[in-house]
Amino acid sequence: MPLEEIRSRVAKAEKQAGRMPGSVQLIAVSKVQPDERVEAVLQEGHRCFGENKVQEAAGKWPGFVEQFDGIDLHLIGPLQTNKTRQAMELFESIHSVDRPKLANTLARLAQELGKCPELFIQVNTGEEEQKAGVLPSDADAFIAECRQLDLPLKGLMCIPPVEEEASLHFALLAKIAERNGLNGLSMGMSGDFEKAIALGATHVRVGSAIFGARTY
Repeated sequence: MPLEEIRSRVAKAEKQAGRMPGSVQLIAVSKVQPDERVEAVLQEGHRCFGENKVQEAAGKWPGFVEQFDGIDLHLIGPLQTNKTRQAMELFESIHSVDRPKLANTLARLAQELGKCPELFIQVNTGEEEQKAGVLPSDADAFIAECRQLDLPLKGLMCIPPVEEEASLHFALLAKIAERNGLNGLSMGMSGDFEKAIALGATHVRVGSAIFGARTY
């Protein structure tokens, strides 16, 4: 699906939800996509991208950053503690803060580097054993812990279970964010981003609908 069509669907969903035009950031998820597809989207003027792995991003993006101005890179996959420094130097935003050890490492490196990406706490709204993220019942305490570490918290992120109604998870995430005074909601993917926008998403993560099927 052309990028322009996704942009117009985002704009239409914003309007239907009574949201300000441009209030939702479209993150083009470029993980496992060949460079030529990524470059084609860059040539169309899009600058906000999401990657799942630090290593893959480190191999892909430095060249593009030299070639194109204003690239805004988001880490949306799990972050291993030993890759934190590299991630902080590569990404403008990290969407997968999910445990105290990682929060403490981010805080220490932020002091050392004098800067820190914007951070989203990942909440495991479906309480799935195989999925990263803090449990909804632990979210308030972990948000408070991150604030005590003086981390630049932007908001919350979730990936709903595939077989469940996504809107229920988006609504839960929005509720946790609201009671904690957080504005950022990273939620919604290719198949459900309009539902996410209706429920307050500020960042939607769209991959295959923009780039086509991934070739692993």
